[in-house]
Amino acid sequence: MSDAPPLLLSGEVRRARESGAPIVALETTILSHGMPYPENLETAREVERIVRDGGAVPATIAVLAGSICVGLTDAQLEHVAREPMLKLGSADLAYAIATRADGATTVAGTVRCAALAGIDVFATGGIGGVHRGASDSMDVSGDLDAIARSPVAVVCAGAKALLDLPKTLEALETRGVPVVGFRTGEFPAFWSRSSGLRLSLRLDTAQAIAELLRAQRALGSSCGIVVANPIDASDEIPASDMERVIAAAVREASSAGITGKSLTPWLLDRVLTLTSGRSLRANVALVRSNARLAAEIAVAGAAR
Repeated sequence: MSDAPPLLLSGEVRRARESGAPIVALETTILSHGMPYPENLETAREVERIVRDGGAVPATIAVLAGSICVGLTDAQLEHVAREPMLKLGSADLAYAIATRADGATTVAGTVRCAALAGIDVFATGGIGGVHRGASDSMDVSGDLDAIARSPVAVVCAGAKALLDLPKTLEALETRGVPVVGFRTGEFPAFWSRSSGLRLSLRLDTAQAIAELLRAQRALGSSCGIVVANPIDASDEIPASDMERVIAAAVREASSAGITGKSLTPWLLDRVLTLTSGRSLRANVALVRSNARLAAEIAVAGAAR
C-alpha cells in the first residue's frame, strides 16, 4: 500500500507540470464558505479565465471523495459551489482523505496541497491570521504556519481586516515569512488599500517577485512568501468605514458565542449584510486582481 498522498491532477495541470508551463493554484473555501451561490461559481469561473488569459494554467484545489483534486472540471466546481462540505485547513486534510470526504481547502490547506503538487504560486483573497482578542481566545489561523512551511508565493490583498492586523504581521515575521508589498510600502487591509502598517519589503514587478521566490529556493528555504497586492482604488471600501462595520460584527459574534472555524464565515456574512453587498463586490474585485498578478508571477517564473 502506497503512503503517497492521493493527488489527482487534471489533464491540463498534469501536462503543464510535465512541460514546465506556469500554474496558479486557487482555493475553494472562498467558494463554499465565503460567497453565496451563484456568485461563488461565477467568480470561480471568471478567476480561472483570468489566469488562463494571463498565460498560466489554473489549478483550483479541493478534496473530493478523499482525493486531493488539483484542477477541477466545471462540474466539480459547481459541486463545490453548491454543496455543503468540510472546511479543510492543513490539519484537516488527513481526516478528509481517510474518511473519503468532500472538502473545500482554506489558504492553509491549499498551500499544503499546492506544495505537494509542485505548484509555487497561489492566488487568494486574503490570508487568515491572529484574531482580535487572541490573547484570551488563542485563536490564530493555521494559514500562518502553513505558509511558513510551504515554498509557495501567496498572492493576497493582505490579511482579512476582521483580524488583528498588527499582530498578524508580527506573527508572520516571527515565523520568518517575507511579506512584500506589490507597488506599495503599506500592508493592505483586504477591502481597503490602507492599514497604516508599514512594510519593509517592496517590489514593483512580477518578474522581481518571481526572482524573490527563486532566491528563497536557492537558499534551501521551505518557507513561503506573502505578496500583498492592494485592492484597486476604484473598488476599495475606505478603512474608516470598514472598521465601524467590523467592530459591530465582532461585538455581535462575541454576544452570540461564535468562535473557531465558524467565526470568519459568520463575520463575512454579517459584514456583507451591514455593507448592503458592497463587501462582496470588493471581495470579487480583489480576487480578480490577485489572480492577474499571480498569473504574471507564474509566467515570469516559468520563463526564468
